[in-house]
Amino acid sequence: MSKHLATWGWATMVLISRIAEGQGAEFTVDRQADKVTIKIDGELFAEYLAAPKLQPPLGPIVWPIIGPTGKPMTRAYPMADQPGERKDHPHHRSMWFNHGSVNGYDFWAKLPIRHREFIKVEGGQRAVIETLNDWIGPDGTKVCEDRRRLTFHGDRQCRLIDFDITITATEAPVTFADTKEGCFGIRVAETMKVDAKLGGHIINSHGQQDKDAWAKRAEWVDYYGPVDGQVVGIAVMNHPASFRAPTYWHVRTYGLFAANPFGWKDFGAKEDGTYTLPKGNSISLYYRVVLHKGNHQEGRIAELYQAYAQEKK
Repeated sequence: MSKHLATWGWATMVLISRIAEGQGAEFTVDRQADKVTIKIDGELFAEYLAAPKLQPPLGPIVWPIIGPTGKPMTRAYPMADQPGERKDHPHHRSMWFNHGSVNGYDFWAKLPIRHREFIKVEGGQRAVIETLNDWIGPDGTKVCEDRRRLTFHGDRQCRLIDFDITITATEAPVTFADTKEGCFGIRVAETMKVDAKLGGHIINSHGQQDKDAWAKRAEWVDYYGPVDGQVVGIAVMNHPASFRAPTYWHVRTYGLFAANPFGWKDFGAKEDGTYTLPKGNSISLYYRVVLHKGNHQEGRIAELYQAYAQEKK
Protein backbone atom coordinates (compact mmCIF):
# COMPACT_ATOMS: atom_id res chain seq x y z
CA MET A 1 0.00 0.00 0.00
CA SER A 2 2.85 2.43 0.66
CA LYS A 3 3.64 2.91 -3.04
CA HIS A 4 0.19 4.41 -3.52
CA LEU A 5 0.20 6.79 -0.56
CA ALA A 6 2.18 9.48 -2.35
CA THR A 7 -0.76 10.07 -4.70
CA TRP A 8 -3.26 10.57 -1.90
CA GLY A 9 -3.95 13.55 0.37
CA TRP A 10 -2.49 13.77 3.84
CA ALA A 11 -5.85 13.32 5.60
CA THR A 12 -6.52 10.19 3.55
CA MET A 13 -3.07 8.79 4.33
CA VAL A 14 -3.64 9.30 8.05
CA LEU A 15 -6.99 7.50 7.94
CA ILE A 16 -5.67 4.64 5.80
CA SER A 17 -2.71 4.20 8.15
CA ARG A 18 -5.02 4.04 11.14
CA ILE A 19 -7.22 1.47 9.45
CA ALA A 20 -4.24 -0.67 8.40
CA GLU A 21 -2.49 -0.50 11.74
CA GLY A 22 -5.59 -0.68 13.95
CA GLN A 23 -4.93 2.74 15.46
CA GLY A 24 -7.34 5.53 16.33
CA ALA A 25 -10.25 5.39 18.74
CA GLU A 26 -10.85 2.95 21.59
CA PHE A 27 -13.73 0.52 21.08
CA THR A 28 -15.60 -1.18 23.90
CA VAL A 29 -18.21 -3.94 23.72
CA ASP A 30 -21.02 -4.85 26.10
CA ARG A 31 -22.27 -8.36 25.41
CA GLN A 32 -25.67 -9.49 26.59
CA ALA A 33 -27.62 -12.66 25.80
CA ASP A 34 -28.78 -11.66 22.35
CA LYS A 35 -27.08 -8.34 21.58
CA VAL A 36 -23.77 -6.51 21.66
CA THR A 37 -23.42 -2.78 22.19
CA ILE A 38 -20.38 -1.17 20.55
CA LYS A 39 -19.03 2.17 21.74
CA ILE A 40 -16.30 4.39 20.32
CA ASP A 41 -14.42 6.39 22.94
CA GLY A 42 -17.38 5.88 25.29
CA GLU A 43 -20.05 7.00 22.79
CA LEU A 44 -22.59 4.72 21.16
CA PHE A 45 -21.55 3.50 17.71
CA ALA A 46 -23.91 0.57 17.01
CA GLU A 47 -25.75 -2.42 18.41
CA TYR A 48 -25.66 -5.93 16.96
CA LEU A 49 -29.08 -7.47 17.60
CA ALA A 50 -28.76 -11.23 17.23
CA ALA A 51 -32.47 -11.94 17.66
CA PRO A 52 -34.52 -8.74 17.40
CA LYS A 53 -38.06 -9.11 18.71
CA LEU A 54 -39.76 -8.34 15.41
CA GLN A 55 -42.31 -10.11 13.24
CA PRO A 56 -41.50 -11.94 11.14
CA PRO A 57 -38.22 -12.87 12.93
CA LEU A 58 -35.94 -12.55 9.90
CA GLY A 59 -32.58 -12.63 11.63
CA PRO A 60 -29.69 -10.54 13.01
CA ILE A 61 -29.46 -6.82 12.27
CA VAL A 62 -27.25 -3.87 13.20
CA TRP A 63 -29.30 -1.03 14.69
CA PRO A 64 -28.90 1.73 15.61
CA ILE A 65 -25.85 2.88 13.64
CA ILE A 66 -24.46 6.24 14.74
CA GLY A 67 -22.32 8.20 12.28
CA PRO A 68 -19.39 10.57 12.81
CA THR A 69 -21.71 13.53 13.56
CA GLY A 70 -23.30 11.64 16.46
CA LYS A 71 -26.60 11.09 14.62
CA PRO A 72 -28.31 7.85 13.50
CA MET A 73 -27.66 7.11 9.83
CA THR A 74 -30.18 4.32 9.19
CA ARG A 75 -33.97 4.23 9.38
CA ALA A 76 -35.47 3.35 12.78
CA TYR A 77 -38.62 1.65 11.46
CA PRO A 78 -39.73 -1.05 12.23
CA MET A 79 -37.55 -1.25 15.36
CA ALA A 80 -38.85 2.08 16.68
CA ASP A 81 -41.46 4.69 15.80
CA GLN A 82 -39.62 7.76 14.52
CA PRO A 83 -41.75 10.76 13.46
CA GLY A 84 -41.48 11.54 9.76
CA GLU A 85 -40.30 8.10 8.67
CA ARG A 86 -42.02 6.25 5.86
CA LYS A 87 -43.38 2.93 7.17
CA ASP A 88 -42.86 0.76 4.11
CA HIS A 89 -40.96 -2.50 3.59
CA PRO A 90 -40.85 -3.61 7.26
CA HIS A 91 -38.25 -6.23 6.30
CA HIS A 92 -35.74 -3.40 5.58
CA ARG A 93 -34.11 -3.34 9.02
CA SER A 94 -31.21 -0.88 9.26
CA MET A 95 -28.38 -3.27 8.23
CA TRP A 96 -28.87 -6.96 7.50
CA PHE A 97 -27.95 -9.93 5.28
CA ASN A 98 -30.28 -12.47 3.64
CA HIS A 99 -31.67 -13.42 0.20
CA GLY A 100 -35.08 -13.65 -1.44
CA SER A 101 -34.85 -17.14 -2.95
CA VAL A 102 -32.74 -19.87 -1.32
CA ASN A 103 -33.87 -23.35 -2.42
CA GLY A 104 -37.08 -21.53 -3.33
CA TYR A 105 -37.54 -20.04 0.17
CA ASP A 106 -37.86 -16.30 0.82
CA PHE A 107 -35.36 -15.27 3.51
CA TRP A 108 -35.57 -11.62 2.41
CA ALA A 109 -39.04 -10.98 3.79
CA LYS A 110 -40.50 -14.15 5.34
CA LEU A 111 -38.16 -16.77 6.80
CA PRO A 112 -35.64 -16.60 9.68
CA ILE A 113 -31.89 -16.77 9.87
CA ARG A 114 -31.41 -17.89 13.47
CA HIS A 115 -28.50 -16.82 15.60
CA ARG A 116 -26.82 -19.94 17.00
CA GLU A 117 -23.90 -18.56 18.98
CA PHE A 118 -21.35 -15.81 19.45
CA ILE A 119 -17.90 -17.11 18.57
CA LYS A 120 -15.98 -13.95 19.45
CA VAL A 121 -16.84 -10.58 20.98
CA GLU A 122 -13.93 -8.29 21.76
CA GLY A 123 -12.99 -4.62 21.90
CA GLY A 124 -9.78 -2.61 21.82
CA GLN A 125 -8.41 -0.68 18.85
CA ARG A 126 -11.34 -2.18 16.97
CA ALA A 127 -14.43 -4.15 17.97
CA VAL A 128 -15.00 -7.63 16.52
CA ILE A 129 -18.14 -9.76 16.60
CA GLU A 130 -18.18 -13.26 15.10
CA THR A 131 -21.32 -15.40 15.01
CA LEU A 132 -22.74 -18.64 13.65
CA ASN A 133 -26.24 -18.58 12.16
CA ASP A 134 -28.66 -21.15 10.72
CA TRP A 135 -30.98 -20.54 7.75
CA ILE A 136 -34.24 -22.33 8.63
CA GLY A 137 -36.82 -23.45 6.06
CA PRO A 138 -40.62 -23.29 6.48
CA ASP A 139 -40.73 -26.88 7.80
CA GLY A 140 -38.15 -26.07 10.49
CA THR A 141 -35.24 -27.84 8.80
CA LYS A 142 -31.86 -26.23 8.28
CA VAL A 143 -31.09 -25.09 4.72
CA CYS A 144 -27.53 -23.83 5.26
CA GLU A 145 -25.45 -21.89 7.76
CA ASP A 146 -23.29 -18.80 7.81
CA ARG A 147 -20.38 -17.50 9.80
CA ARG A 148 -20.21 -13.73 9.88
CA ARG A 149 -17.53 -11.41 11.20
CA LEU A 150 -18.26 -7.73 11.82
CA THR A 151 -15.37 -5.38 12.54
CA PHE A 152 -16.06 -1.88 13.83
CA HIS A 153 -13.14 0.54 13.45
CA GLY A 154 -12.03 3.96 12.19
CA ASP A 155 -12.10 7.15 14.21
CA ARG A 156 -14.33 10.11 15.07
CA GLN A 157 -14.11 11.53 11.56
CA CYS A 158 -14.85 8.31 9.67
CA ARG A 159 -16.44 5.20 11.14
CA LEU A 160 -16.19 1.82 9.43
CA ILE A 161 -17.93 -1.54 9.61
CA ASP A 162 -16.43 -4.51 7.78
CA PHE A 163 -19.01 -7.21 7.11
CA ASP A 164 -17.49 -10.57 6.11
CA ILE A 165 -19.74 -13.60 5.68
CA THR A 166 -19.11 -17.21 4.65
CA ILE A 167 -22.14 -19.30 3.70
CA THR A 168 -21.77 -23.10 3.79
CA ALA A 169 -24.07 -25.77 2.34
CA THR A 170 -23.90 -28.06 5.36
CA GLU A 171 -26.99 -30.19 4.73
CA ALA A 172 -27.40 -30.47 0.95
CA PRO A 173 -26.80 -28.39 -2.19
CA VAL A 174 -28.15 -24.84 -1.84
CA THR A 175 -29.45 -22.79 -4.77
CA PHE A 176 -29.44 -18.99 -4.61
CA ALA A 177 -31.88 -17.97 -7.34
CA ASP A 178 -31.74 -14.90 -9.54
CA THR A 179 -33.81 -12.24 -7.78
CA LYS A 180 -33.25 -8.58 -7.03
CA GLU A 181 -34.30 -9.17 -3.41
CA GLY A 182 -30.93 -9.50 -1.68
CA CYS A 183 -28.48 -9.60 -0.04
CA PHE A 184 -26.34 -7.25 2.09
CA GLY A 185 -28.83 -4.50 2.84
CA ILE A 186 -28.99 -1.08 4.43
CA ARG A 187 -31.97 1.29 4.72
CA VAL A 188 -30.61 4.83 4.96
CA ALA A 189 -32.02 7.60 7.15
CA GLU A 190 -35.19 9.15 5.69
CA THR A 191 -33.65 12.58 5.10
CA MET A 192 -30.74 11.07 3.15
CA LYS A 193 -32.83 9.32 0.50
CA VAL A 194 -32.98 10.88 -2.96
CA ASP A 195 -36.79 10.93 -2.95
CA ALA A 196 -36.81 13.21 0.12
CA LYS A 197 -35.56 15.97 -2.23
CA LEU A 198 -33.38 17.41 0.51
CA GLY A 199 -30.10 16.98 -1.35
CA GLY A 200 -29.60 13.24 -1.07
CA HIS A 201 -27.77 11.46 -3.89
CA ILE A 202 -26.48 8.06 -4.95
CA ILE A 203 -23.22 7.69 -6.88
CA ASN A 204 -21.17 4.62 -7.78
CA SER A 205 -17.56 3.96 -8.72
CA HIS A 206 -18.36 4.52 -12.42
CA GLY A 207 -20.01 7.90 -11.84
CA GLN A 208 -23.57 6.67 -12.37
CA GLN A 209 -25.96 8.61 -10.17
CA ASP A 210 -29.31 8.28 -8.43
CA LYS A 211 -31.74 6.01 -10.34
CA ASP A 212 -29.05 5.25 -12.94
CA ALA A 213 -26.99 3.47 -10.26
CA TRP A 214 -29.68 0.81 -9.81
CA ALA A 215 -28.95 -2.62 -11.32
CA LYS A 216 -25.36 -1.72 -12.19
CA ARG A 217 -22.17 -3.52 -11.23
CA ALA A 218 -19.70 -1.35 -9.33
CA GLU A 219 -16.82 -1.59 -6.88
CA TRP A 220 -18.54 0.80 -4.50
CA VAL A 221 -21.66 2.91 -4.08
CA ASP A 222 -22.05 5.98 -1.89
CA TYR A 223 -25.43 7.22 -0.62
CA TYR A 224 -25.18 10.67 0.92
CA GLY A 225 -27.53 13.37 2.15
CA PRO A 226 -28.44 15.51 5.14
CA VAL A 227 -29.04 14.27 8.67
CA ASP A 228 -30.00 17.03 11.13
CA GLY A 229 -28.67 19.67 8.74
CA GLN A 230 -25.27 18.06 8.13
CA VAL A 231 -24.40 16.15 4.96
CA VAL A 232 -23.18 12.63 5.72
CA GLY A 233 -22.75 9.51 3.62
CA ILE A 234 -22.82 5.73 3.75
CA ALA A 235 -20.48 4.08 1.26
CA VAL A 236 -20.51 0.32 0.74
CA MET A 237 -17.44 -1.24 -0.87
CA ASN A 238 -17.23 -4.73 -2.37
CA HIS A 239 -13.80 -6.29 -1.91
CA PRO A 240 -12.37 -7.83 -5.12
CA ALA A 241 -11.92 -11.19 -3.33
CA SER A 242 -15.65 -11.32 -2.67
CA PHE A 243 -17.74 -13.90 -4.56
CA ARG A 244 -18.67 -12.45 -7.98
CA ALA A 245 -17.13 -9.04 -7.33
CA PRO A 246 -17.86 -6.41 -8.43
CA THR A 247 -21.44 -6.99 -7.36
CA TYR A 248 -24.73 -5.72 -8.78
CA TRP A 249 -26.48 -3.09 -6.65
CA HIS A 250 -30.15 -3.01 -5.66
CA VAL A 251 -29.94 0.65 -4.61
CA ARG A 252 -33.11 2.71 -4.75
CA THR A 253 -33.93 6.41 -4.53
CA TYR A 254 -36.44 5.65 -1.73
CA GLY A 255 -33.62 4.59 0.61
CA LEU A 256 -32.90 0.89 0.05
CA PHE A 257 -29.20 0.16 -0.44
CA ALA A 258 -28.24 -3.46 -1.14
CA ALA A 259 -25.38 -5.42 -2.74
CA ASN A 260 -26.61 -8.50 -4.62
CA PRO A 261 -24.29 -11.01 -6.38
CA PHE A 262 -27.17 -13.23 -7.58
CA GLY A 263 -29.68 -10.86 -9.21
CA TRP A 264 -28.27 -10.71 -12.75
CA LYS A 265 -31.27 -11.31 -15.01
CA ASP A 266 -33.55 -9.51 -12.57
CA PHE A 267 -31.31 -6.48 -13.11
CA GLY A 268 -31.53 -6.72 -16.89
CA ALA A 269 -28.50 -8.87 -17.71
CA LYS A 270 -28.75 -11.57 -20.40
CA GLU A 271 -27.30 -14.26 -18.14
CA ASP A 272 -29.07 -15.83 -15.19
CA GLY A 273 -27.32 -15.26 -11.86
CA THR A 274 -28.68 -18.37 -10.15
CA TYR A 275 -25.92 -20.24 -8.32
CA THR A 276 -25.96 -23.70 -6.73
CA LEU A 277 -23.53 -24.28 -3.89
CA PRO A 278 -22.60 -27.99 -3.67
CA LYS A 279 -22.95 -29.74 -0.32
CA GLY A 280 -19.92 -29.09 1.87
CA ASN A 281 -18.81 -26.05 -0.14
CA SER A 282 -18.77 -22.37 0.86
CA ILE A 283 -18.83 -18.91 -0.66
CA SER A 284 -17.52 -15.75 1.03
CA LEU A 285 -18.62 -12.15 0.58
CA TYR A 286 -16.75 -9.09 1.85
CA TYR A 287 -18.08 -5.58 2.31
CA ARG A 288 -16.79 -2.42 3.96
CA VAL A 289 -19.25 0.22 5.14
CA VAL A 290 -17.81 3.73 5.46
CA LEU A 291 -19.80 6.25 7.51
CA HIS A 292 -18.40 9.62 6.57
CA LYS A 293 -18.98 13.36 6.57
CA GLY A 294 -19.84 15.18 3.34
CA ASN A 295 -20.29 13.72 -0.13
CA HIS A 296 -18.26 11.00 -1.83
CA GLN A 297 -15.47 13.41 -2.75
CA GLU A 298 -15.21 14.93 0.72
CA GLY A 299 -15.31 11.41 2.17
CA ARG A 300 -12.48 10.31 -0.19
CA ILE A 301 -14.41 7.17 -1.06
CA ALA A 302 -12.50 6.31 -4.24
CA GLU A 303 -9.18 6.51 -2.39
CA LEU A 304 -10.44 4.51 0.58
CA TYR A 305 -11.69 1.82 -1.77
CA GLN A 306 -8.25 1.49 -3.36
CA ALA A 307 -6.76 0.92 0.09
CA TYR A 308 -9.49 -1.59 1.02
CA ALA A 309 -9.02 -3.49 -2.25
CA GLN A 310 -5.38 -4.13 -1.37
CA GLU A 311 -6.19 -5.77 1.95
CA LYS A 312 -5.84 -9.55 1.94
CA LYS A 313 -8.91 -11.68 2.53
